[in-house]
Amino acid sequence: MNLYAESSAVLAWLLGETEQDAILSQLSNAEIVMTSDLTLVECDRVLARCLAVRSVTEAEIADRQALLNKAAANWNVMRLDQAVIQRARRSFPVEPIRTLDALHLSCALTARSALPGLALLSLDQRVRDNGRRLGFTLLP
Repeated sequence: MNLYAESSAVLAWLLGETEQDAILSQLSNAEIVMTSDLTLVECDRVLARCLAVRSVTEAEIADRQALLNKAAANWNVMRLDQAVIQRARRSFPVEPIRTLDALHLSCALTARSALPGLALLSLDQRVRDNGRRLGFTLLP
């Protein structure tokens, strides 16, 4: 299966949250993993925030960033190009939706145009609700 990995899922994996094993399984078993620059930025910002509030050590952050970088080296990382931005500016089936969520959905829609059957890996309920209405298979 091919999937678009949205930041909520990637962060759950990186931070060892409840869904970690299911997400890791999906990421490991996917033929193609698509994501966007936005996912990588959001993940790095959350890790920086964790360090700033001292919920993890610098060594733990470095380990998690290395893990993310190693995984992302094997993913197809989309740029937030003009087509993605233009789609994100339009409405979505379930409004209101946050700006970053609209950008993720727009990336997933753009990726699906090249990879029919692309699934959406997300834990964010707003993203999942829209993804379902847009015809995505939802994971996990």
